[in-house]
Amino acid sequence: MNKTNVLLIGHGGREHAIAWKLSQSPLLNQLYISPGNAGTQAVGTNVPISGNDFESIKKFVLEKKIDLVVVGPEDPLVLGIHDYFLDDELLKNISIIGPQKAGAELEGSKDFAKQFMIRHGIPTGAYQTFTKDTLTEGIAFLKTLNPPYVLKADGLAAGKGVLICKTLREAEVELTEMLANQKFGKASEMVVIEEFLDGIELSAFAITNGHEYLVLPEAKDYKRIGIGDTGTNTGGMGSISPVPFAGKEFMQKVENRVIKPTVEGLRKDGIPYQGFLFFGLMNVKDDPFVIEYNVRLGDPETESILPRIKNDLLEIFLATADGNLSKIKLETDERTAACVMIVSGGYPGGYAKGKVITGLETVDKSLVFHAGTSSINANVISSGGRVIAVTTLADDLNAAIVQSLESASQITFEDAYFRSDIGKDLMQY
Repeated sequence: MNKTNVLLIGHGGREHAIAWKLSQSPLLNQLYISPGNAGTQAVGTNVPISGNDFESIKKFVLEKKIDLVVVGPEDPLVLGIHDYFLDDELLKNISIIGPQKAGAELEGSKDFAKQFMIRHGIPTGAYQTFTKDTLTEGIAFLKTLNPPYVLKADGLAAGKGVLICKTLREAEVELTEMLANQKFGKASEMVVIEEFLDGIELSAFAITNGHEYLVLPEAKDYKRIGIGDTGTNTGGMGSISPVPFAGKEFMQKVENRVIKPTVEGLRKDGIPYQGFLFFGLMNVKDDPFVIEYNVRLGDPETESILPRIKNDLLEIFLATADGNLSKIKLETDERTAACVMIVSGGYPGGYAKGKVITGLETVDKSLVFHAGTSSINANVISSGGRVIAVTTLADDLNAAIVQSLESASQITFEDAYFRSDIGKDLMQY
């Protein structure tokens, strides 16, 4: 049986978790991660190529006889890496996990995503989209809504382009900042103003080839920097899977009202899609509403959902690419996974890099995924805002949280910080 050579694109905690899971597959020959981090080099071979450098990726893929490319982050997808492969005679037969540019618009443009949801009857909040030229109309629209007000930069803003404003005045100021003063640069040339949905948030995931789909475990992530969900939004401070308030009945509604109509909607619109679908959901009185789509796995949700998947991940990827996804029956670990993210002091604002990380080898009761690390000489050093994700699988939520916090406190670097309350809000369910 021919074994598979895989190139995984990305360098975060999500990619380390994917690489860790792929490395366990008996179907794998060689695993390369571009560019990877200090953690991924333990489970594969890091390659110093940026995910957005398509020419260098082409050269590498041909040289190493890569059979499958898995795209971790959103940027290369929105920039059209899948299309680049399809348009190239030498690359077009290489399988890619990650949608083409047309499908990546679901994440690349909030306005496109909202129009898609409305068109296909997928439950979501009321909204309108505005530009610098229609700022006055935007302010008038805000006055028709009840607080709080949700403002979303239309384009990619590294998970930080969504603002929830408590007062009308604050919303007017922020809308002006985004549109007139380009608060999020090009990403906020258009801003979606959305009805605030009052409920509790969670993330659902599926992998699809545009015809079949497989529903993956759900998770809840924690976006804000401070204890009790206070302070600024981050890329994510931790995650829990499964989600206690999303039982069988609720997840059935998610599949019937959200996942299925999304896959069918893509097909109806003639948008080819091969890869992950991430559904940012709000549970409003036991009904799911979509807040946003992503076209890749979430981070730090990946670090809590992948440890719960018992299947061979490479087998799932190959079945997706070969049109055999319906033959896969997902098997999940019933235990709870709790992921706690250790970040650099100052994050999500300015933070220092290059801090030596110690204690990694002392953690033996949790999984350690590197998010923003690199290695210099024999040292692992911090190279990002989110540095290390610590995940524990345990029989109950509390045990998983307690162990992840204990393991996180064994890992140290200057000004390291993590939230000690990840998952505590779920104890009530």
